[in-house]
This record gives sequence, C-alpha cells and structure tokens, in this order.
Amino acid sequence: MSDFIPSANITRTRAGQAHYVSDVDETGLGAVDAVKDESAPSSMWGEAWKQLRRRPMFWVSATIIVLVVLIAAFPQLFASQDPRVCDLSLKHAGPTEGHILGFDRQGCDIYSRIIYGARASVLVGVVTTIAVTFIGSLLGALAGFLGGWLDAILSRLIDIFFAIPFLLAAIVFMQLTAERSVWTVILVLTVFGWTSIARIARGTVMSVKNEEFVTAARATGASRWRILMSHIVPNSMAPIIVYATVALGGFIVAEASLSFLGIGLPSHIVSWGNDISAAKASLRTDPQVLFYPAIALGTTVLSFIMMGDVVREALDPKARKK
Repeated sequence: MSDFIPSANITRTRAGQAHYVSDVDETGLGAVDAVKDESAPSSMWGEAWKQLRRRPMFWVSATIIVLVVLIAAFPQLFASQDPRVCDLSLKHAGPTEGHILGFDRQGCDIYSRIIYGARASVLVGVVTTIAVTFIGSLLGALAGFLGGWLDAILSRLIDIFFAIPFLLAAIVFMQLTAERSVWTVILVLTVFGWTSIARIARGTVMSVKNEEFVTAARATGASRWRILMSHIVPNSMAPIIVYATVALGGFIVAEASLSFLGIGLPSHIVSWGNDISAAKASLRTDPQVLFYPAIALGTTVLSFIMMGDVVREALDPKARKK
C-alpha cells in the first residue's frame, strides 16, 4: 500500500473512475454559508406597506378618501355658494355658471349641498368608528386575555348586543330621542355597533396570548398589563383595523339611512342622507337631484370598502396566496 501524499490537485485513476481533490481554500464554505445581517428585519407593517404600494386599488381608494376628508374639513375651499341660501324661483333649474349641478326642489345649489354635506356624514362615520373600535377592542381584549368569569360575563354581554338588529335598534332609539343631533346619532350607532369588533378582538387576543413571545415576556417577569398592552394588543390590531376600515363606510350608510327615514340628523343639518330624503319627492320628474348625493355617498363608501380589502390582503398572507 503506497503512502498518501496530500496535494492541491490530484487525479487518481481507478478502474474507470477519476477522483479530483481540490484545495480547501477554494471550496469557500464560509462565504457560501455566510448570512448578511446588516439590514434590520422587516416588521409586519413594513411588509404590508410593500404590498399596499404595489396595488393600484390602494392608491385609488386612498386618493378618494383623502379628497373626501379634505372636503369635509374645508368645504369652503371647494364651494363658494352657501348651501342654505335657496331661491324658490330657481326650483329644479338646470346647470348655470357657478352652479354646475343645478338646483334642487327648494332652489338650493346642489353642488354646494353635496360639498357641505360631506362634513356631517364623514364626521358621524369617523367618530363612530373610533368609538366602537376603542370600546370593542378594550372589552374584547380583556375578555380574551383574562378569561374566567370576566370572559363569561363579557361574552354573554357581547352576544346579547349582537343579537339585536343594528339598524332596527338605531331606528327605535332615535325615535325615542327628543332632540336629535350629530352626537345623538353617533351615540346610538356606537351603543349598538361595537359588538363585531369586540368578537374579533377577543378571538385574536386568545390566539396571540399563547404565542412564544408572550411566554418569553412572562419569563422575564413582565406584568400582565404590560404583556397585554405591549405585546398582545399590537400583534392583534391587524384584523381590527381591517374591519374598522370597512365599518366606517357602513356607519356612513347607517347615518344616511336614518336621515332618509326622517329620524336621523335634523333637516336643518346639511348631509347626504337629508338631501337624498328631500329628493325622493322629485324622483320621477328630476331624478338627478337624488342621484348626485347618492353618487357622492356611494363613492365614499366604496372607497372605504376597497381600502379594507387591500389592507386585509396586505396583512393576511393567506389572502395574498389566494
């Protein structure tokens, strides 16, 4: 048996077999296995933003929402006419200079009323959504995290309110209200609109609280309140935000429905619901009087629904795969 002599390049020939041994330095295993760790790890919200900015639907819905919010906040920048100044001699008059959509049954400028009507409708939707998100998230998170008798009580309370038809309950309570205002509508919609978010928050918190990072936080001695607010709630917000985005459009529709029935906002408040209600008497002769505020309402609600869909797909990897 011959001695083995190491060499950088040795070709051994054995019965039709060639074997090549290369230098260890040429293999480069260290370079192959090396992992670049200079960049910070991407968060869930960072990955969601990467997905959102690639979607045309996100930019379309975001543009409409921003425009509607600006109109609601600063209507005087978009309309120069006073929506409450009406002239009966201009009843159902067509478009003229300075009045691009014409006049309604009372001789009021339709364009100005649409612009100024956005404030009440959007205000009801935004404030109600904030209120129900806070109440529903708080009660749902406490029920899901603490469990026990508190979970049983809050869950039964959620079931009771969830069993009450939302719009029907709002109609009944608005009829019982002596003085109606924007804040009355917000209060009634909040009282009966928080249950869905509470259920979502409860289920999400119950899922997240069993994750390994929560166990690690308990091992470090973190208090229950700190674990809930610093670890569980931030990781449970994705489905809540998605539902709240869609629900905002639903609350705007609910306000318009109540106003259409004559039990929502008072008639002296300019809103899309009131304008649609007032235009129903002229539907056969001048349908455009109803169509204009209805188009504004539908476009706004559709933009929030579209935003909710793209946000859901961005935050849910399973939805992206579909």
